[in-house]
Amino acid sequence: MSTISNNLHIYNSLNGQKEKFEPIHKDKVGIYVCGPTLYSEPHMGNMRTFINFDLIYRYLLKLGYQVKYVRNITDAGHITNSAGEDVDSIGKVAKLEQVQSLEIVYKYNVKFQELQRIYNMLPPSIEPTATGHIQEQIEIIEKIIENGLAYEVNGSVYFDVRAYGEKFEYGILSGRKVDELAEETRTLNAQDEKRFFADFALWKKANPDDMQIWRSPWGDGNPGWHIECTAMSTKYLGNHFDIHGGGMDLKFPHHEDEIAQNCGALGCNPAKYWMHANMLNVNGQKMSKSFNNYFLPKEIIEGTTNVFEKPYPANVLRFCMMQAHYRSTLDLSSDSLNAAEKGFDRLSEAISKLDKLPIADSSSLDVKALVNSYYNAMDDDFNAPMLQAQLFESVKYINSISDGNATITVDDLSLLTTEMHSFVYDVLGLEMSSQQDDSKLDGVMDLVLNLRQQARTNKDWTTSDQIRDGLATVGIVVKDGKDGTSWK
Repeated sequence: MSTISNNLHIYNSLNGQKEKFEPIHKDKVGIYVCGPTLYSEPHMGNMRTFINFDLIYRYLLKLGYQVKYVRNITDAGHITNSAGEDVDSIGKVAKLEQVQSLEIVYKYNVKFQELQRIYNMLPPSIEPTATGHIQEQIEIIEKIIENGLAYEVNGSVYFDVRAYGEKFEYGILSGRKVDELAEETRTLNAQDEKRFFADFALWKKANPDDMQIWRSPWGDGNPGWHIECTAMSTKYLGNHFDIHGGGMDLKFPHHEDEIAQNCGALGCNPAKYWMHANMLNVNGQKMSKSFNNYFLPKEIIEGTTNVFEKPYPANVLRFCMMQAHYRSTLDLSSDSLNAAEKGFDRLSEAISKLDKLPIADSSSLDVKALVNSYYNAMDDDFNAPMLQAQLFESVKYINSISDGNATITVDDLSLLTTEMHSFVYDVLGLEMSSQQDDSKLDGVMDLVLNLRQQARTNKDWTTSDQIRDGLATVGIVVKDGKDGTSWK
């Protein structure tokens, strides 16, 4: 099972179809994902995107590919907000808090790195910053100007969309046509500087109150939002690499403009496969402060949201997120999280039984076919919900063996144990840490359960129930059975 699969298919946003994955360089994969913008803490929708691409990264590693995973950090540049204006979001927050931009960037980078650890995300191979690659951005802009696809006005540089359209197709990713965009365009800052309404900034002349300013051939200023990803992706992965990913909300204009910049400077689309993760809803509605259903990734773990009545562990959140395909909308609700919590417990309990199963001379189930179903699920555009379904088929089998209603050979048990561990821990990225935690609690729990048993022997049912209910409030479930009392 260690050889690289030749069955992986990926949905390519570039043509709206699933395609067989064939990397540009044999056995090597280059993937670039748009990372966080450090003017606030990522919300749960952002985290869903990063967790989904962590899953994709993990499975590519599982298949044996040598993966270079680049995910940038936006710590500079102007971002187009919903009002259609060019806004330096980092500088805006820094002014409100009366600190330097670097303090804002550092503050939220620390929070983001902490969230990566909490949600068990593998660190990328490279995590470049926009401010660390100003020179590369300038050089890309110079190439676009040399190729006649950008122009300078009053210290700012704009991408020439009409000139680009004579050589390439603008809208190839998003399907948007330039003529249709005219109806959507509001009056923007410095609109009168542009030759055409759809032209976008590659470099913006500095304003007197800008908190981040760099020198350039066109004067002091700031890079545009899109140019940083073009500069960093091509620097670390080459002019044409395998996968470019991000949230669905980035398809236009960000990713569309990345393609235009790459073609304008280097003559080719930067990525062979474009992948987009879908949005997150909460209780059936888009997550928004106006709907009073907005929360941060740590708040749901700490139980401090105004949306859910109790906290949920990061493992349960991650498990719940992977019950929806990355291209599908995910609806977080108390019902979905409670169901995920129960499912996670079932999976954990089954895995803990693997090393205790009795061995037989034959297996009552085709274990190789069961394990192949894990790969078949993930080979189908990283179908994590289908993988979970197949894992729960394995849970049924494990429980049936444990109850004496099914059999398994030593070789099949070894295969099942190895692959279940690999797909649960290494691919889904779940942490079944209960056994380690249990070992620390064994002595304490032995004492507590002995005290409870004494209460039951004395028919002190009130004390017995108080101990059981008190343990339940901190996540320890006590079960009374014919073989005695157990806990988890």
